Amino acid sequence: MRVLLSTYGSRGDVEPLVGLAVAVRALGAEVRVCAPADEDFARRLADIGVEFVPVGPSARELTRAAPAPSSLPERAAQLIAAQFEVLPAAAEGCDVLVATGMLPTAAGALSVAELLGIPSVFVAFQKSTLPSPHHPPLAYPGRPHPPGVTGNGQLWGLDAESVDVLFEAALNTNRVANGLPPVEGVRDFVIGDRPWLATDPVLDPWRPTGLNVTQTGAWIVPDDRPLPRDLEAFLAAGTPPVYVGFGSMPMHAAADVAGVAVEAVRAQGRRVLVLKGWADLDAVDERDDCFVVGEVNHQALFGRCAAVVHHGGAGTTTTATRAGAPQVVVPQATDQPYWAGRVADLGVGVAHDGPAPTVESLSAALRTALAPETRARAAAVAATIRTDGAQFAARLLVDAVAHEKALA
Repeated sequence: MRVLLSTYGSRGDVEPLVGLAVAVRALGAEVRVCAPADEDFARRLADIGVEFVPVGPSARELTRAAPAPSSLPERAAQLIAAQFEVLPAAAEGCDVLVATGMLPTAAGALSVAELLGIPSVFVAFQKSTLPSPHHPPLAYPGRPHPPGVTGNGQLWGLDAESVDVLFEAALNTNRVANGLPPVEGVRDFVIGDRPWLATDPVLDPWRPTGLNVTQTGAWIVPDDRPLPRDLEAFLAAGTPPVYVGFGSMPMHAAADVAGVAVEAVRAQGRRVLVLKGWADLDAVDERDDCFVVGEVNHQALFGRCAAVVHHGGAGTTTTATRAGAPQVVVPQATDQPYWAGRVADLGVGVAHDGPAPTVESLSAALRTALAPETRARAAAVAATIRTDGAQFAARLLVDAVAHEKALA
């Protein structure tokens, strides 16, 4: 059995596929991953011995460039075209395709699966992607929800219209050029009748609707990489630090976020650990209470931190929650305000108001996050988080392929 996992997006879109790839391979299947042409992703997949097929431009460079919302249809057209250029060869000999990541690239990947006659499944990494009367959709850049429209049914109707305005022409141009019929309703084409939701049911509870959703749990690969020796020395030299990192976010709205964060953490009498990330954060001075790290094992690190300040990506939120670490979420875009709200609702941390913290606002959030009652609540919730999501999804995938072959 051969499986193709396809995504386009940031580290938060690629890392879950690492977890699924490991789990699928453990069941005896061959697997390859199509993802953006970034060295970070190539190295991560090489670490687990999974074939990497680069597709499209660097996601890091695209994120750093911060293109205007008006350019979204043009960028989507380029990314969809890249799916049709790369995936047919990557999917050769594969029995199933799993599509995740940005909706237009998932649409392209699913179209390639259709072209080749390969079964496929779409997977969401947050429920806000999936239509439901119980929650609103995310708004696309440059297309905010109209004032006064608050009903979820209306908002999902507008969401479908936005998706078609932004992506339908590019998708159908590529489909027709490759001998496929055009689609009407891009969003519903991508989601299909039986999408998967790869999130934890405590962090991201799905309420049943007419959509037949399978919630697998988050896809996490156990990470046994040791922490760097110099980081271990820093951790051993004093009290647990506050971690500050924003992953794949360039932090355009908060240019001095490292300086603000370090000052706010120090104001609480705490040491600080700064992740460089895609924003290239660095130390603000040479004091020995601040340490800067690059790529690091968050599973091993977060449980040794007094609190975790982050952007609210699904993966980082899940990892911090599993570790029982109190959180301060400073959301930047897309689904991150939702995850910030979930952290606050569960009582395991604080949702910062807005993407650009000040020393005062971050200090206030840290005081709450560092309170003993927040840590106690974080520890209690940590015990409820599923750890078998990737294994569950891998078994579903393998069984589905076996069923298809038996019917053939």
